[in-house]
Amino acid sequence: MKTLLRKCPACVEYTLKDTCPKCGGTTFMPMPAKYSPEDRYGEYRRRLKKEMTGEA
Repeated sequence: MKTLLRKCPACVEYTLKDTCPKCGGTTFMPMPAKYSPEDRYGEYRRRLKKEMTGEA
């Protein structure tokens, strides 16, 4: 399994772990998902984004 760099949003610390070693907060991957022309869930993601921004 490939290990990717993760980031803590609270203290802006980078780590390879799921929890931040500095503050103990949860980390996330700061990179977007890979683009694929065969995106099966793109329609749902765009619909959700449209609903969240309040566009008609």
